[in-house]
Amino acid sequence: MKDHVFYLKRTIELAEQAVKHGNTPFGALLVDKNGNVILEQENIEITENDCTGHAETALMRKASKLYSRDFLWDCTLYTSVEPCAMCSGAIYWGNVGKIVYGISEKELLILTGNNKQNPTLDLPCRKIFERGKKEIKVKGPISEIAEDILEIHRRFW
Repeated sequence: MKDHVFYLKRTIELAEQAVKHGNTPFGALLVDKNGNVILEQENIEITENDCTGHAETALMRKASKLYSRDFLWDCTLYTSVEPCAMCSGAIYWGNVGKIVYGISEKELLILTGNNKQNPTLDLPCRKIFERGKKEIKVKGPISEIAEDILEIHRRFW
């Protein structure tokens, strides 16, 4: 199995693709318990005119149609930026058991400020999961990759 940085680098590539396609720079992927990437998703919010088109939520829509809840519990969702409240809810209800993110929502908020395109709720995903009935494991931020993720956001915002 690859390390967290390996998978997070791919989320950056997905975020770059999202920007090329006219969207905001976010990417997510789903890895099975054997380390295989089984789904990838870039942000689609703008081009599909879908307020739920965040990379993580769009990925969870696909995952929940393709895989059982038991299977998803053993998967890890990797995302460039900490999942927002909506995406955390989708991950929770989709039953993914582990999340790894590159930079925190708070770090993103510092870059985006009052940008209308990213009205951050400043609600850490750990706080959301603490209120649930499942022990979803959360790892992040990952300092080894943070600067690479921050760079794409500095260029965008």
